Amino acid sequence: MRPLTDVRPKPLLDVAGKPLIQWHIERLANNGLNDLVINTAWLGEQLRAVLGDGSRFGASIQYSDEGDSALETGGGIKKALPLLGDEPFWLVNGDIFTDFVCRQSTLSDGMLAHLVLVPNPEHNPDGDFAFADGVISTAESPAARYTFSGISLLHPEFIKGEGKFPLAPLLREAISNGRVTAEVYRGAWVDVGTPERLKQAASLAANV
Repeated sequence: MRPLTDVRPKPLLDVAGKPLIQWHIERLANNGLNDLVINTAWLGEQLRAVLGDGSRFGASIQYSDEGDSALETGGGIKKALPLLGDEPFWLVNGDIFTDFVCRQSTLSDGMLAHLVLVPNPEHNPDGDFAFADGVISTAESPAARYTFSGISLLHPEFIKGEGKFPLAPLLREAISNGRVTAEVYRGAWVDVGTPERLKQAASLAANV
């Protein structure tokens, strides 16, 4: 996304007249999920300056600062856990656009995570996980594979590790142990990773 992200963090890129992350905040708050935690790293002070305490969106925002070196998804969540509490919480990546509505806030007995999957986009044709008959797996089954949307409901006990670490290995381990559920969402969704996909997100935003 450079040079756009040389001067602002990706979640603040403009999508149809407002920052990408604002679409998430407003949708969450409008559906009763008002207590939000935002992880910050690169140019994080801009997020604080633009979003403030969240009150103008009907939300309450706290910030977890990862410092100059981002801790990756797993490490960032681990650092934020003291702000998140003991109950399952929704994780929404700040660099996607979607009209998915986070509703349920409970996990099935014994589950550590619930993943929202989407049909494979052109830039990830082989998908991330297999999903068929209500069961998610890491099996190599091209006909039944989907892409992880970056949206999930996680139990705090799911996050294991210290310092900087990714989320994907934890997901694969929990899936292999049968402790993850999933669903497929076929509505609006874009991984805003290129200028072209930023334009796609703006086009979708105009119709949601």
